[in-house]
Amino acid sequence: MSAPTLSEIWIYPIKSLDGVRVQQSGFAPGGSLAFDRRWGLFAENGAVVNAKREPRIHQIRSTFAADFSTVTLSAAGQLAATFPLADLTGFAQWLTGFFGQPIEVREESQVGFPDDLDSPGPTLISRASLVEIASWFPELSAEDLQRRLRANLVIDGLHAFGEDQLFGPSGTRVPFRIGDVAFAGINPCQRCAVPTRDPKTGDVWKRFQLEFARRREATLPAWADRSRFNHFYRAALNTVTELTNTGAKIAVGERLELEDAK
Repeated sequence: MSAPTLSEIWIYPIKSLDGVRVQQSGFAPGGSLAFDRRWGLFAENGAVVNAKREPRIHQIRSTFAADFSTVTLSAAGQLAATFPLADLTGFAQWLTGFFGQPIEVREESQVGFPDDLDSPGPTLISRASLVEIASWFPELSAEDLQRRLRANLVIDGLHAFGEDQLFGPSGTRVPFRIGDVAFAGINPCQRCAVPTRDPKTGDVWKRFQLEFARRREATLPAWADRSRFNHFYRAALNTVTELTNTGAKIAVGERLELEDAK
């Protein structure tokens, strides 16, 4: 394999909506990629409205200005419209019309709305892992899997599930760098209902999770710490970042390098 290299960076500005592929990214103060999951949707009772709980969210298409100052939303039965993200009123009204219930949009600029508050850094997966998992489902390509798994960082030059080398026993961190930025691998990412669905329609593949877990167990690399798999519906790496300056950035083409374990 060639030297592990960052080949794709994905930002998901509004939790559960479409991602944006970028060439470089800075970081929010809490260690997530800048603008990643910065906005979240909430029901009137305060419950999170996301793709785990509301499959209709897959039917919404979203595009963003290059500086993430505006979002354009479209969906069948709704007029496409562009909204400033500095004023969330119109955005929330559009979503309220789509879902047929009051929707509040909240902004969290420090760390965003990560699934795992203990490891809010970007999620990471090797391209070879995407290719391997796609081979379990002939209807899907590696690109389809990336849309389902929604990882932030894709690494070329690692073996399939090479990212499993970047976590250890519970309570430990595995340090590595991408360019000048220090990261630590925490644990294999637990998947939810989202990868079982078509990312454009929300249609469910009923046996996706069972087949995924079966094949993941069968192909678990020798370097993976099996104690971290209470089940095998896991793929990609959860991380934390160890930022030394507020202007830290990563960019496509930078090397991933292991550091001395802590």
